[in-house]
Amino acid sequence: MDLQCTFSIIHIGNHVVIWLLRCWDNGASSLELEGKEGKQLGSISREGGIDKAIGKGAQALSLWRRLLSGVKERYLFKEDVICHAGKWTTMERGVQYMRELAVLEVTFGDLGNEQLSKDPYEVLCT
Repeated sequence: MDLQCTFSIIHIGNHVVIWLLRCWDNGASSLELEGKEGKQLGSISREGGIDKAIGKGAQALSLWRRLLSGVKERYLFKEDVICHAGKWTTMERGVQYMRELAVLEVTFGDLGNEQLSKDPYEVLCT
């Protein structure tokens, strides 16, 4: 599996939350990786801080958890990650925006708490 194609890398102009959502949609939660395997992904995000954090730790974690941890380590505060609603005129765009907000909530939640879901569809978001 070519992860850089499946889990599209962050491109200039794309938002990290949109990238995370794309990774979720492409099954990042179903792929388990150990730290050494995470390091082998190379520059999947094209952000050194995120890529370095993805390869940390020896325990097996889903790619999704590694991506969330990487983003959270790179951007220390939720306010550092901008999530623009803009004007949306369709229900589809409104739903997409809510999905992006849910990913933001998951990213900056307590990732170490196994009781809390890391699934954006299970996060309370208003």
